[in-house]
Order: sequence, then C-alpha cells, then structure tokens
Amino acid sequence: MSQVTVDSGRSLGKLDRNVFGGFVEHLGRCINGGLFEEGSPLSDGRGFRTDVMDLARTLGVSVLRWPGGNFVSNYLWTDGIGPRDARPRRMELAWGAEEPNRFGTDEFLQYCAELGATPYICLNMGTGTLSEALAWVEYCNSAARSYWADRRRQNGHDAAYGVPYWGLGNEIYGDWQVGQMSAEEYVREASRWAKAIRRLSPDVKLVSCGLNGWDEWDGIVVEGMASLVDLHSLHIYTGSNDYWSNVLAPHQVERAIKYTSSCISRAVYNQRLSRTPRIAYDEWNVWYRTDDGTLEERYSFPDALAVATFLNIFVRNCDWVKMANLAQMVNAIAPIVTTKTGAFVQPIYYPVLLHAKAALDEAVDVYVSSPTVEGPPPSDRWQHRIADLGPFSTIDASATVGSGRSKVAITIVNRDPVSSDSVEVRLRGAAFSGEARVTSLTGGPHVPNRPAPDIEGVKLEEGSERGTGGTMLLTVPAGSFTVIESPMVATR
Repeated sequence: MSQVTVDSGRSLGKLDRNVFGGFVEHLGRCINGGLFEEGSPLSDGRGFRTDVMDLARTLGVSVLRWPGGNFVSNYLWTDGIGPRDARPRRMELAWGAEEPNRFGTDEFLQYCAELGATPYICLNMGTGTLSEALAWVEYCNSAARSYWADRRRQNGHDAAYGVPYWGLGNEIYGDWQVGQMSAEEYVREASRWAKAIRRLSPDVKLVSCGLNGWDEWDGIVVEGMASLVDLHSLHIYTGSNDYWSNVLAPHQVERAIKYTSSCISRAVYNQRLSRTPRIAYDEWNVWYRTDDGTLEERYSFPDALAVATFLNIFVRNCDWVKMANLAQMVNAIAPIVTTKTGAFVQPIYYPVLLHAKAALDEAVDVYVSSPTVEGPPPSDRWQHRIADLGPFSTIDASATVGSGRSKVAITIVNRDPVSSDSVEVRLRGAAFSGEARVTSLTGGPHVPNRPAPDIEGVKLEEGSERGTGGTMLLTVPAGSFTVIESPMVATR
C-alpha cells in the first residue's frame, strides 16, 4: 500500500493558470492545415478550423505563445499584416519550408480572443532589429495616433490589442538558430531591447531567453537580465523507447527549477532588486520519434503519463513556475491531430484536460510513500541526466486547494506499468466531507508510430469515493492517472 499525505494548510504558492498554456509555430501543419485552413468546410470565414478551436477551448488553453520557436528567428512580422492576397511568400530557414504569411499578427490575436487565451508573442532576435520589434509592439499595444497604431486601424482593428507577454528571442544559444549569440552577446542586445520596449509599453511582461535551467547560459543571462524581465524561459523535451526513462525523465524539471531559482535569488539579492522574476517553461513536451520538419509525433499512453508528471511538477513548483506552454497545440508534437474530415485527440490530451479542469487556487504540500525504482538503464540516453535524481517513487502526486480551503484536488500518477496500487490518501489538518469525484485515465499497449493517433484502449472513467475523516482508500490501476476532487473541512 502507498500513502499520499496532503498537508492542506502548508501552502506552496498560488497556482497561475498560465501553467496550462499552449504554443503554436509555423512548423509543418501546426498552423497552416492545422488550426488555420482556408477553404475547408470545417473552417469559419476567417479560416479557423472550428473543430480544432472546440478541442483547444475544452482543453482550457490559458496563454498561447506564437510565432515560434525556431521559425521566429527569420520572421518579418510586417509580411503577415494587411490584405492576405497582397502578402509575400517567403523562404523560412528554420524548417526549410515556404511561408505564405496568410496567418499573421491580426489572425493570431483574433484566434486568442476566440479561444479565450492570453497572447504571448516571441520577438525575432535573429534577423530582426530593435526598430522592427518596437514597431511590432506599437502595432499591437499603442492607442496613440502613431504610424504603426494607425496601420493597425487601417487593417480593421481600432482598439489596441494590449499583448501582455513578449519574449526576447527564442533559443538564441543554439547553432540551429538563425542569429546564434553567446550568452554575453545576448545580454548586451536583449538589455537594449528590454529598456526600449518598456519605454514604449511600460506594463508589458518581458521574458528572457533561457536554455535548460542548469547550463552556464542561464546563470549569465539571469544575472544580466533579472532587473529587466519578469520571466526567464526554459525549454525541455523528453522521451524514450525505454518505458522507465520515458515516464521518469520529466523529473529533470525539478533540477532545472532548483538551479534557475537559485540563480534568480542570487541576482535579486546581489542587485538589491525589489521584484523577483519567475520561470516560464514556454516549451515542453515529450518528443523523440520525429525530426523531419513536420514533427507529427504519434503518442502512446506512457507519453501521457510523462505529461501528467510534468504537470504535477509544475503544480508543486508553482511559486516559481508562472507559465508553461505545451509545445505544440496541433499536428506537430501535439495533443490535437487534424485530417481533411475532422480533428482527433492523442493520449497526451487527457492529462492536460484533467489537470486544467481540476486545478484549484493554491498548491499545497504533498508527501508520497510508495515503492521505488532506480531509474533508467545506463545505456539509455536519458540515464546520465536523471540517474542522480533517483530512486523514484512509482507514485507521483500533487494537490491544490480552493479559496477558503473547502475543496481539494489531488492528482496521482501510478507509473508502475504492471501493478495496481492500493493508495491511502490522507488529509493533514482537514477531513473529507461529502462525496468525492474520482476520474481515472488508463491506456492500452504502446503501438509506436501508428498512422492514426494511438488512442486504442485509452479509457476515461468517472466514479466516486467517500473518505472517513481525513482518510480515503482507493485503488489506482497500473499505468494510470487519477484525479480526486472532493469537498473538505478544516480540522485545525
């Protein structure tokens, strides 16, 4: 028997709904042929696929990052405004495709409004200039009678969009990136951009470009940018054909948060800053099967367990992680897949859906006692990155409580692929009151790279349980994700 103890009075921080964010890039069929398909009977008059919109809205996407990703480092934003038929086609250098520019700034911001998501625009710090960046911010955010604000009005949008989040480049550290810089070069350039953008739009939230969280790049950039930005971005992709490597690799995030938060705290202390930047995981997902310019990954249920673990980690670390963007949203390494006749979901859709629906206002401390595993075999490519983090519990959990502490939501991943587990859930300082809703997600065997989404055997079942005082007993299936939503009352 395992135990999951929830300390309902020990707060870990307010949970920002932006951890349930998404990301769309001009990559393969993510945008063109994915969320945007002119002429399709499934699209509205703007070219937005309504079936995709419905699935994304149900998923609860809170903030949406665009236009990249690697794509942005060669993107001229002015190509994507004005009459669509007058927009130029361009070669894009990230993924080796032609960009028709029929989905641009106005379309993206209309899409966010329709979706109910906060827009987050990443600036081109590859081939782009500070002048172009300032023009983009003015186009989106200025209410003045100025040139770019008037261009927006001419394009049919009188009111300023008020885009709150702006990223200062994407993965500028990488040799795959157009305009690669060293960390020192990046700090010099990004500092200039940040200061100028704040003069134009003082209330924006700026995001500095980070690496993986434990690299020297992050230390240098945090030290140089902490006084100028609101968030420092980190990226992580994991995945493996080895089951245990696949489901345990997300724990790298915990190492990254510890390192990056220490760098931020050091910079805040040394520079006597009155404001502490936080972390944005603005690209994360399971991705290891495809590298062909389309990235049409076909996900298995173990991938869904990894995604559920990622989200547990973001919840547990919500005092530092204020945004997380699943990359990407449609077709390319995505929970949603389209054909000409419909849109479908992959297994990774469900843990995001269940987390977003259940999550309450504040994360609280959770202690897990369960069987452990040592981790992946030495031959696996993830072993050197997570071996020193083990042993790992087969059970992973997080919990949130509502305002007034009258509700609790507990998310439990059983990563044992063979054995179910009898779990004793305990509330410390509170008692279960009334009937709890219990939702269980299980999956079938892994069928790699099947031509259609691998959803055979995926089951979403709802039931109920009643606790006795502060204790609830339930069985979680092998290889499963379980969500408990219950009323509770404080006992101290």
